Amino acid sequence: MEPVILDDIPFNPPYEQLAEEMRVRKGSPHALDLRRLLEEAKEIARPKALYRVAPIEEKGEDHVVMNGIPFHSRVLRVNLDPVHRAFPYISTCGRELNEWKTSQEDTILNYYAGAINDIALRAARDYLQDHLRETFRLEKSSYMSPGSLKDWPLTEQRALFKLLGNPEETIGVKLSPSLMMIPSQTVSGIRFSSEKDFQNCQLCPMENCSHRKAAYDEELYKKQFS
Repeated sequence: MEPVILDDIPFNPPYEQLAEEMRVRKGSPHALDLRRLLEEAKEIARPKALYRVAPIEEKGEDHVVMNGIPFHSRVLRVNLDPVHRAFPYISTCGRELNEWKTSQEDTILNYYAGAINDIALRAARDYLQDHLRETFRLEKSSYMSPGSLKDWPLTEQRALFKLLGNPEETIGVKLSPSLMMIPSQTVSGIRFSSEKDFQNCQLCPMENCSHRKAAYDEELYKKQFS
């Protein structure tokens, strides 16, 4: 199956929710700025997602091969052990919003625009997850992202982008020489069917992480790497 582009993703977040998240007081000058920016964003926003159905052709001790492309990670190998296919993906706020945010020279306005881009990214991510669940009956699933664990470093982004064809051409996402994605409000990874709710955070011992979604599980860590 060739990569699938999702570029008709709804984006109509309510102002009240955004203002609450940004702690902007009703009737303040900042409230007017935020409302104006949100209306601008709604006119130009094109959040997007790209994915493909990738058969798992080989499973080694610490690697898997999908569509002829190897991915090196023991944790990924263990997580994909029960399945025969996976769903590599990229979700992004879109180049349009990224360029719009960059044009906001005022520090506060740029900050607000960044928050709006975050919402657009969430819209793309959630839309893709719903699409996979409905299209492939992927009721229970988990995911892994390159660079989120020492076991699966950021260098694996190259293989993921190769597997997805030409993300820069199809959805406007570029991989920089330092392996960061542009726009910055972009996520990538491999989603897979799973009866267990796996989170990368379960294998990461780093303390005081603002992005933590699950507690570090030392026993799971030992199981995955023993």
